[in-house]
Amino acid sequence: MRTYIPKPKDIEHKWWVVDAEGQRLGRLATRVATILRGKHRPIYTPNLDTGDFVVVINADKIGVTGNKLDQKTYFRHSRYPGGSTFTLMRNAIDTKPEWVVHQAIWGMLPHNRLGRKLIKKLKVYSGDSHPHRAQQPEELKLPVM
Repeated sequence: MRTYIPKPKDIEHKWWVVDAEGQRLGRLATRVATILRGKHRPIYTPNLDTGDFVVVINADKIGVTGNKLDQKTYFRHSRYPGGSTFTLMRNAIDTKPEWVVHQAIWGMLPHNRLGRKLIKKLKVYSGDSHPHRAQQPEELKLPVM
C-alpha cells in the first residue's frame, strides 16, 4: 500500500465566503483555518497546500464571550527600547476589526513557510461587500452561536 501524494495539477482551490455576523471569534477561526489548510478534503497532506480560498465578510459584527473585550490584549514591539505597545481587544475591534479576525486565524495556522502561503488565501472585510465576486465563491453556512 502506497501513500497518495496529490500533484499540484490535481489540487483545485475553491473559493468560500463566510459571514461572520453573530459568530464567535474562536469558533469561526478554527473553521476557517481548517478550510485554509485543506483538512476538510480527502486529499489533505500536511506538507502541501491543499486548502481553499476564504473570504470573511462582516468582520465588524464578530462576537466574543466573557470579558475578552476588556481583558485580552494584543502586544507588539517596535524593536526600539521601550517600544512595547499593548492594545485592548475592544479598541482593536473598534478601529480595525479585519485585523482581529486575521490574527485569530493566523494563530491557528502553522508558523512556517506553508503557513505564510496559506494566510495569503484569506481575505477579510468589515462590510457586506467584497471584490471577489468574479471567483464565484460559494457560501459556507456556519451555525450561529
